[in-house]
Amino acid sequence: MNFPRRLDCGSRRACALAALVVLGLLAVGAAPASKTKTAPSPLTWKAGVASVLVTPTNLLWMAGYAARKKPAEGKVQELFAKALALQDEQGQKLVIVTMDLIGVGQPLHHRLAERVQRELGLPPQFLLLNASHTHSGPALRTTPVTAKDLENERTRSAYAYTQQLESNLFQVISEALARLEPARLTWHRAQCGFAMNRRLPSPTGYRNSPNPDGPVDHEVPVLRVEVAGGVLRALLFGYACHNTCLGFYNYCGDYAGYAQEYVQANRTNCIALFLQGCAADQNPYPRGTGVVPGLTDLDLARQHGRTLANAVEMANLTPQREVHGPLRAAYEEVALDYAKPRPAHPYPVQVIQFGPDLTLVALGSEVVVDYSLRLKKELAGQAAVWIVGYANDYSGYIPSLRVLKEGGYEAQAGWADTVEERIVGKVHELYGRLR
Repeated sequence: MNFPRRLDCGSRRACALAALVVLGLLAVGAAPASKTKTAPSPLTWKAGVASVLVTPTNLLWMAGYAARKKPAEGKVQELFAKALALQDEQGQKLVIVTMDLIGVGQPLHHRLAERVQRELGLPPQFLLLNASHTHSGPALRTTPVTAKDLENERTRSAYAYTQQLESNLFQVISEALARLEPARLTWHRAQCGFAMNRRLPSPTGYRNSPNPDGPVDHEVPVLRVEVAGGVLRALLFGYACHNTCLGFYNYCGDYAGYAQEYVQANRTNCIALFLQGCAADQNPYPRGTGVVPGLTDLDLARQHGRTLANAVEMANLTPQREVHGPLRAAYEEVALDYAKPRPAHPYPVQVIQFGPDLTLVALGSEVVVDYSLRLKKELAGQAAVWIVGYANDYSGYIPSLRVLKEGGYEAQAGWADTVEERIVGKVHELYGRLR
């Protein structure tokens, strides 16, 4: 089966008198409210959530840093894949999968989406795969390997792990769909401040260094899933920041892993899921052992995780916005050209709408923060807008036109200067099609 390119699916005596009248009306109107408790909204959704361990059982080479010279030495935290399944009143289903891994290889996404459609009946536009981009997880090998490739133990182990990962992802999707129960969805957001732009201008170009004047997106969107009795079943939250607190040789979910752990800690049967945002040019600061006296990089990962978890709790304390259906989704792969002649890359763009209340845009690979800031502004309206990166593909950095012209680390993939308009244009096209 070929993976489809397009899937739609406001005199003094007079003033004083007026003021008294207003105060009297307010007093009359306020009294009943203090005695009347607002009834909870009906459970118009169905939701199911599941989690599976994806920590390697052996010590594999790790992903994220090209300078690594040896395999992993152990683990300090388990790695998970989690799935949130939702169903609207019309019976349309959506599954969002999050992973404590470096990225989602496009071949893996295609194969998994095809199997999920074939065996579970879920169209590919209603399946979203997102990776946290932790640099403390195993390296993956999603492309086919030859017999000669398999002679290399490093390649053979990575390929075997990735094959098992595909099975684990199908398992967790199946389990989430099997656990659907009546639910209500609400949404709100908060702010978190440890991410900072890492593109610092210098006389010799842009350096990978803290830039307090660079663009950032500190929003922490949170989707709450409650079931009968007001029981919290799942919290889906996001942030735009590289998972690069750590530079050691141990498996760990980094700050995002700890944030999920802390959010779940005192909530029985509630699963926290993290969606990575447009974090390509965003780093967690401070970072690195010795940068803060007496603190290691692991201490800082935990500290940033606690900060993000606190932001999730702040969002929980705000008056919640109801999220209604129906679910609508569209997916298409747009051809991104390179500056030098070579085959274009089929880049995935996905738009999911939760009725009139929330629009979720999922972009592939490592997207710079300019995309989030631009799209949230251009799509602003009645519905809240949530932009994520690292979804359904992992093929390098995706710069904005600004970053491409400035140069630097995030601009080295060699894209043509049409890259931003191709992606943003496709988002608008799919968004308009769904509306």
